[in-house]
Amino acid sequence: MPRHPAFPPSLLACLLMGCLALQAARAGDAPVAVAIYGDDAYPPYSYLENGRMKGIYASIIRQALKKMPEYEVTLLPIPWKRGLVLLETGAAFALYPPYLRPDERPYMSYSEPLIAEQLVVLCTQAISQRHALKTWPDDYLGLRIGINAGFLSGGKRFDQAVHDGRLRAEPARSSRTNLLKLMKGRIDCYLNDRLSIAWELGRIRIDGAADPNAQALVEVAELSAEQGYLGFTTRDPARFPYRDDFIRKFNAVIKAMKHDGEIRETVERFLRAPD
Repeated sequence: MPRHPAFPPSLLACLLMGCLALQAARAGDAPVAVAIYGDDAYPPYSYLENGRMKGIYASIIRQALKKMPEYEVTLLPIPWKRGLVLLETGAAFALYPPYLRPDERPYMSYSEPLIAEQLVVLCTQAISQRHALKTWPDDYLGLRIGINAGFLSGGKRFDQAVHDGRLRAEPARSSRTNLLKLMKGRIDCYLNDRLSIAWELGRIRIDGAADPNAQALVEVAELSAEQGYLGFTTRDPARFPYRDDFIRKFNAVIKAMKHDGEIRETVERFLRAPD
């Protein structure tokens, strides 16, 4: 009789888990539990408030998941750089909201794009008056540019200038930290999304967190628009046997939501009344 190859017990277990997960989804049994991590300090797009993940991306993802009842998804907070490490090591299934950076993050695949963010450069008024800040990043050489930690957004020429020591990129954990540093003159400019900057500046004013002698700020440049995604680990696929099915269904739902205007309505509803 022909002999069948022996499979390692761990592989058999993973295959069995995958079959059971997909069978449960098809049969309408108990939904498959899935954990998705989100940046805990990137308002208004993604942030933790009163123990709950909030933000524009959380609202979009939750709306999409209502159309995927075979999955029971929990949105969990995490510092951005730590979330990237979890995807790189295969310890987490998904993370939002990365930009499309396939060369820098070969361990990640991407969903259908969710929304576009407009990147801008904000500087102190004093710096804008002393420098002709017309061309990015050439006119910013020698300046201290604040960025959010793990945020790859300045472009290849910016990265090269940092590498060559011709300008300084100073990462901080959150938009608020960077804006407060900018107001105190500890950095010269800050690179981030326009809506995120406006949102956090409004909160700083409401909270009274700014120093009375804070420096005036001015937007000096509009850079490229960046799409935000739900990113998935490509490592250790046996750990997440539902991955392909989840991605296929999630992408189909997001495409439909964009086509019928539901994404736009979800964003507008959040900005009127953050959930």
